[in-house]
Amino acid sequence: MTNQLTQNDLAIPQDPYLPQDLPQGPVFLDTQACLCGLRGPENLNSDTPSWQCIGNQTQGVYSVTTGKWFNSIGKGSKENLPMWDNTHGIDTDRALTYITRNNSFVDASLSELTVWDRACTGINQTSFSTSYYRATVQLQRNETPVDATPCWRPGAIPIQIQDDVGWTANGCNEGFLCANNTVNSLPQFCPPITDCQIARLAGFTCSFGGRNIGMGPFEPVVCQQGYYCPTSSGGRETFICPEGTYCQPGAPTPTPCSVGSRCPEGSTYETFLIPIAVLIIADALLAIGFLWYLLRRRFLRSREQHASSARSKRRNTFARASSGYKEIPDETEAPMQATYMPGADGWTGFEAALEYPGYSPRSSSALDMSDSSSSSFSPQLRAFVESMRRATDGARFGLSFAYSDLSFRPKGSAKPILQNVTGSIDRGSLTAVMGGSGAGKSTFVNVLMGKTKNTGGAVMINSVPGKIKKYKKLIGYVPQDDIVLPELTVYENILHSARIRLPRAWSDVDIKAHVNSVIDCLELSHVRNSLVGSVGKPVISGGQRKRVSIGMELAAAPMAIFLDEPTSGLDATAASSIMRTLKAIARLGISVIVIIHQPRMEIFEMIDDLILLANGQIIYEGPEGGVRDFFENVGFSFPEYSNFGDVVTDIITGNGRAYKRSGDISKDALIANWAQSRQNASIKEKHASLRSSRTSIAENNSKHRDLLRKRGAPHWKQFWLCLKRAMLQQWRTKSSFVFEMALATIAGLLLGLAENSKKGVLFTGIYNAPFDVLSLATDIRSVPELALLTAIAIGLVSAAPGVRVFSEEMLLYRRESEAGHSRIAYFLAKNLGVVPRVVFGCMHFTTLILLLATPIIPWATAFLANLVYFYGVYGLASCVSMAVRREDAPLFATMLALIVGILSGAAPPLADVREWKLEWLWRASPGTWLAEMYFGQLVEPFRYLYDVDLAAQAVGFHLDGHYRNILFIFVIGTVYRVLAYIGLLIGNRMRLR
Repeated sequence: MTNQLTQNDLAIPQDPYLPQDLPQGPVFLDTQACLCGLRGPENLNSDTPSWQCIGNQTQGVYSVTTGKWFNSIGKGSKENLPMWDNTHGIDTDRALTYITRNNSFVDASLSELTVWDRACTGINQTSFSTSYYRATVQLQRNETPVDATPCWRPGAIPIQIQDDVGWTANGCNEGFLCANNTVNSLPQFCPPITDCQIARLAGFTCSFGGRNIGMGPFEPVVCQQGYYCPTSSGGRETFICPEGTYCQPGAPTPTPCSVGSRCPEGSTYETFLIPIAVLIIADALLAIGFLWYLLRRRFLRSREQHASSARSKRRNTFARASSGYKEIPDETEAPMQATYMPGADGWTGFEAALEYPGYSPRSSSALDMSDSSSSSFSPQLRAFVESMRRATDGARFGLSFAYSDLSFRPKGSAKPILQNVTGSIDRGSLTAVMGGSGAGKSTFVNVLMGKTKNTGGAVMINSVPGKIKKYKKLIGYVPQDDIVLPELTVYENILHSARIRLPRAWSDVDIKAHVNSVIDCLELSHVRNSLVGSVGKPVISGGQRKRVSIGMELAAAPMAIFLDEPTSGLDATAASSIMRTLKAIARLGISVIVIIHQPRMEIFEMIDDLILLANGQIIYEGPEGGVRDFFENVGFSFPEYSNFGDVVTDIITGNGRAYKRSGDISKDALIANWAQSRQNASIKEKHASLRSSRTSIAENNSKHRDLLRKRGAPHWKQFWLCLKRAMLQQWRTKSSFVFEMALATIAGLLLGLAENSKKGVLFTGIYNAPFDVLSLATDIRSVPELALLTAIAIGLVSAAPGVRVFSEEMLLYRRESEAGHSRIAYFLAKNLGVVPRVVFGCMHFTTLILLLATPIIPWATAFLANLVYFYGVYGLASCVSMAVRREDAPLFATMLALIVGILSGAAPPLADVREWKLEWLWRASPGTWLAEMYFGQLVEPFRYLYDVDLAAQAVGFHLDGHYRNILFIFVIGTVYRVLAYIGLLIGNRMRLR
């Protein structure tokens, strides 16, 4: 036939659907695309016809006698039978070969057959045969054989992509559907039609009617998502993914869903139901708990108000709170209970000690705290005295200090800030340190307490040479600012200090009794269960906050208390009340040293001893009652009815001209005058003659060592107490917790929605050879980008809350550590205290992102990776809180977390970074390890389908070591915490200002 289209004419791969010769009788294509034709008997010199099957159709089935032969079941001639006739069956049980030299058949020897003929089965493949018949009819009609078209694109010529050797050895690539491919119809590539080319450039497989299609009858297609193509069928069959499993594109087997996940028939991903259920239940329980707490608090408050109203009606008296009307006392004596409050006719609390016989405002003698002396005190004051006696093992529980030639010169400075300071502080005295700004008041106290380096001079405590720093467990320090925890109540703040610092042998009952006595003596009983509040959002008054700050030190049963400007920020009445309390505490025997600035007359007269400083040197040291005589002896006059405190302040600041009409009034003159005074000479003589016997020193040292050894809870108990306090803080700051959970939820929701359109297909690589030419547009960036967005989102969610763990409490930490608190116990407890909110935040974020983005990764693995990254960001934020001011730390930590997230190796790719020799910098970021973990988890499982090593080389990540990557994130987070702890120890020296 002159117009017949042949494969030889086009030099294209064999197309079994395209007839090379017109059929001369019944023919069909078998399962291996061999052309089988009915031959003889006239052609074979045989009585019966036989079937000949050849793989290489270019030879012509009627021209050669090669190939496999099979006996025909039917009898008679094949003449005038149509090509689709099936009356002559084929016996496939016995394969034969034809011997031309003697015109006979013998059993086929496969080794003697070609690879194409060897594959012939003789079993009719209906779909192949139908296409062959149609093409034959079309050729007979002189039409284009559409059913034998090698490519759907008009004029396109196919390219064979796998030879017979590769096919015989490997067959169809795993994950592909090779429905029409055999050794006689090898896989081909056809140029795609325009629409399919656009789809491939967009990363989609060309489909028709919802099913993936090739660009020619012999072009393999990747197994459709929601279906799987088992390798057992040679890639010839596809099955829908059964319920309980899911199938990604190119799935050779269905992947079982995790326990508790939802996977309906035809699923392409799994929906994690258990994490969602757990999250909903946890949130519901928290909401119910918050609601129950609010209702219960409202109920208790209402009941308390009703009870108070009933008592008020029964008494028929006017009552007032501490800031309003005070309750009018009954005629009868009130019961002596722990919360007993004396009547209005006398001083209450600690100030009751001022009513002790022999007291006057200028009295400087401490009371003897023997049993007989304290028996006349109120029950609260007596309870406090008893606790102090137990804690100090004696009736005289104060400390005396003697110091000589104290000096301080900052490192690198030629001028000393403090020099030639010699004097003493008596036990049970109220000593005030006064001076103008820059006079060295705070420096003097810091040097005396051993808080400063580069100092000189000697100090004796109770006549024993040593350093006050060693006695920090026996000494209290109240800073100028009221450093208390706003989330705790008055009682809780004081109780925590007591539990940490009181003798470890005390039971909790004894500790609480001591705390109750302190609260009652400080007249804080009516606000004991009130939150302290912050300065910006106060709950109690400023004077009460100051009393709480003092109470935190008294709770430790100190033998001496230093206070930095205790009256600062208070009105005159509150300041006088605080100073009366301090005077009463000194009368009980506790040494009280205050830094004070320009006191009113009433306060000035309460002071026992004065230490006046100017330019870091002493102007006067001695009794308050002698300061007037001292300055009058050098020419100053004190006007009658004047505030001596104001006069003294003017004089020591060099502004005393109004009190001395002529002569030198400068601070240098005053310093020189003191140096030449007989008072100074007397003090130096006293220090020179001060010699304690060896026996006295040994006894004092032994007693102090015993006290110091017994003081303070063990480290493990401090850790537990700090952890309980931290957890209570978490509970009291519910609004910030809810806000953080909401932020984590929104971040997971938005990120999940951003990736939802990909339906879990986050990686598309180059197909494994020899099907690489069939590859779609690759997508090797989605996984690193998902990790990048995850790192950034976690950083934005957790950086600012992570800063608040320490930055809000740095001043409190320093106060407590200077008092002997365990730094490591506090640090570990604070880190452990935020674990619940970290876990909850990670759960909200991870559950939503996995629900919407549906990446093919185990939920537990993703949760663990995200959790350790949360851990790392919190650690990074802790470092920031140690080095940056509290006001700037949240923004700085967020920016730093953003940078760390960007250094994840997504953009720029880690492969490019490696060429820049900067991989070490990226590896120092936990974001890189997170991205590598995600890349390995989401890419490595597709090794059977894609060239994943090529993808890994392009982005620079490793595909193995998933848990190694998680471990490195944890290690980096731990390193951040070690650095934060070092910063905690260093303190202010590393903080940016």
